[in-house]
Amino acid sequence: MLIVMQPNATRPQIDAVCARISELGGTPRECTVADGLVIAVCGGVEPIGLQRLGRLEGVAQCLPVARSCKLVDRAARPEGTVVTVRGWPIGDGGLALIAGPCAVESKDQIFRVAEFVSECGVRFLRGGAYKPRSSPYAFQGLKEQGLRLLEAVGREFDLRIVTEVKDVQTLSAVAQAADVLQVGARNMQNFALLEAVGRLRKPVLLKRGMGATLNELYMAAEYVLSRGNLEVVLCERGIRTFETATRYTLDLSAVVLMKHDTHLPVVADPSHAVGIAWAVPPLVRAAVVAGADGVMVEVHPDPSRALSDGQQALTFDEFASLARDVRSLADWRARPADPRVAPGADHRCPEALAAR
Repeated sequence: MLIVMQPNATRPQIDAVCARISELGGTPRECTVADGLVIAVCGGVEPIGLQRLGRLEGVAQCLPVARSCKLVDRAARPEGTVVTVRGWPIGDGGLALIAGPCAVESKDQIFRVAEFVSECGVRFLRGGAYKPRSSPYAFQGLKEQGLRLLEAVGREFDLRIVTEVKDVQTLSAVAQAADVLQVGARNMQNFALLEAVGRLRKPVLLKRGMGATLNELYMAAEYVLSRGNLEVVLCERGIRTFETATRYTLDLSAVVLMKHDTHLPVVADPSHAVGIAWAVPPLVRAAVVAGADGVMVEVHPDPSRALSDGQQALTFDEFASLARDVRSLADWRARPADPRVAPGADHRCPEALAAR
């Protein structure tokens, strides 16, 4: 149940509704929307009690919510959430490009990448300082040194840093260096970590687990929102299927469903999904057309020497070409529909058609 408060509802009226929900055995969670405030009723409350909530002062209406993820559900914020990171939005209808290496390997490497992607117009730099790896013998990241390098390139090139937090113990250190906290696929159901990042007021990029359903992803996001952090971006990064030709299977239907089911911005990560560099660009373009609010792409100055995931990283030339292409697609996507275009006509962007 969502309790929609009247736009002019006073703080005492809101507190009275929250108190009544608690008396009925539920937990109230406030969520600010464009027209005011909604209160999600979490936990078991008898239907008769919910009906009485509609009679309290300041209440506009009570909306039933079928899903258990009440704060994530689009009904909680129909206009959608825009996560703004130091002046740059994700979810405003534009396209956020998030680019960089899988791991920070050295000062020379990360400065070269940061300078290059900033010249391409990128405002979000990804790079791992702490790297959870399947093998204990694989490169685990530069850790604290990597965080200091990320801080340095963020200042030097005015980039927003997106980096992974792997556990509660290192959260404080990562949060000092990061503008966006990435919760990786392996940690999607690390509930202690989700609660900890939920208590911070810092944007979170939550990746879908390789074997997670969409509802499980939504419930993971609910953990973060229920602790007060409403700045969450969902990320589709590929799921494990029977297919072995690619690393994982990029589920573009999930991008569409996430946009429909939730009010949160959605980012796609084709690099980790497909695991093959030449296959990344077409999947990036497909994600943009599917409606993703952003795409995450791995870039490395010399992929053949990368210490982590070099097989899926793009070279500088490959990324520069892709960045130009996806911006054209994003511009085309943002244009109003042309009523003169007949159904079944070629709807590809004009730049692509002109290049044929």
